[in-house]
Amino acid sequence: MDKTDNRSNVLAEREDTPKGIVDPRATARRIRLATYPPTAALAPFVDYFWVVEWDFRDRAPETQRVLPYPNAHLVFDAGRTAIHGVVRGAFDRPLAGSGKVLGVRFAPGGLRPFIAQPLASFTNSTITVDALLGMPADRAEALVLRQVDDSAMVAQAQAMLLEVLPEIDGAALLAGQLAAAAAAHHGPVSVAQLCETMAISERKLQRLFANYIGVSPKWVIQRYRLQEAIWRLAQPGAPDLASLAHDLGFFDQAHFSRQFAALVGSTPLDYRRSQLPGLA
Repeated sequence: MDKTDNRSNVLAEREDTPKGIVDPRATARRIRLATYPPTAALAPFVDYFWVVEWDFRDRAPETQRVLPYPNAHLVFDAGRTAIHGVVRGAFDRPLAGSGKVLGVRFAPGGLRPFIAQPLASFTNSTITVDALLGMPADRAEALVLRQVDDSAMVAQAQAMLLEVLPEIDGAALLAGQLAAAAAAHHGPVSVAQLCETMAISERKLQRLFANYIGVSPKWVIQRYRLQEAIWRLAQPGAPDLASLAHDLGFFDQAHFSRQFAALVGSTPLDYRRSQLPGLA
């Protein structure tokens, strides 16, 4: 972890903008997002730590929309610290005043070894951090959020997780490999193709996803395709919509446009114009 870069904002570099931020062009002007890798011992379980910071004291409150990946998060947020399951739709977070939040993005399947319940039991909802961290949420929240900078916050959260580090779970690793296969460029566009690619039965696949990820394989495949579409449409030189729909495995451009609009709230063409204002 880079202990010197506590004011970085990955939203400011368009080629590095995380997929899933619905309006990266505007978000970079309003919000700071920084990410930090986990220590080696946590790497089988955690993708990265993230910090979001905002200051809207001189402007009206806004809502930040994100299309979540199939990842659970441990979020240290003043008055609302919790473990968040996968959100099936868009995740909207109102932002007002000023604030700073630290999150732990678990790898797909990575949270399950820490807790005693299937991930599907709290999809679209939250559970308390008490059992995972062995302390009340308000105490854990105070220990993290009172730190002076990003690095100290991440170090505190990391130390908490290392105190309760579970054994490596082979099924959790397999669930992560299956999710990675679903996310691969030009990867499977159906559950049947994923089963064939990974040589696994559909019944076993469904059970693993319910227990370790929290959503169905079909949802994961579709979400990764839409995440890719959002990211590519925000880049200069984005392909035409028909080519993009075909490349991502949608039946046709109309099918792609309907699914895109249902989640993002605008058509793919309108979205591209909002991110690339010079587009004719």
